[in-house]
Amino acid sequence: MLKNPVQLRVEKLEPWQHLTFMVSLCERMYPNFALFCEETKFAEAQKYRVIVDSIWEILTVKSAKINFEGQLERLEDLVPSAADYDLYAVYPAIDACVALADLLHAMLDRDLMLETLEKISSLSAETVADLEFAQTGIEITNENQKDNEAVCEEWDVQWAIFRALKEAERRDIELIKSLREELRDEQVSNIGIAL
Repeated sequence: MLKNPVQLRVEKLEPWQHLTFMVSLCERMYPNFALFCEETKFAEAQKYRVIVDSIWEILTVKSAKINFEGQLERLEDLVPSAADYDLYAVYPAIDACVALADLLHAMLDRDLMLETLEKISSLSAETVADLEFAQTGIEITNENQKDNEAVCEEWDVQWAIFRALKEAERRDIELIKSLREELRDEQVSNIGIAL
């Protein structure tokens, strides 16, 4: 599991900031899933989008009520099997689904929050590292990750999200909305997939 000091720093924030950080990473992984769906007609990418949107809604709408167990059941149908596809895009799509499932589990059991935060942060970086390995044959580890530009860029984005969240003294709905809009408008994934 790839590690970065950002994970320890984010742990010191409030639960709403933890959730915002994690859903931001899932938002960034959405294009990976959408591309896979477009290429294979496996599923409707919009179904993943609806689940991510429900988490943003919980963070921004005080009266929002979401059935996270139901969302988890819907997500199960969206997870592709690597054995069924002979193209690389299946792996980042699976990672996107795993990250979102982990986030939903953490919302159902808040005791999992910090462990899940670290898992999703690492998974997002490992998706990048796996692609780098597939392209170069060089395995990315904690020892050599600073030598890889793509992995460093992923950590830079995570640090940028952290810094934005750290500045908030209280739950800041406008900050959450602006983060969501920025990530959604950019529509570029952690591995550079653009929608």
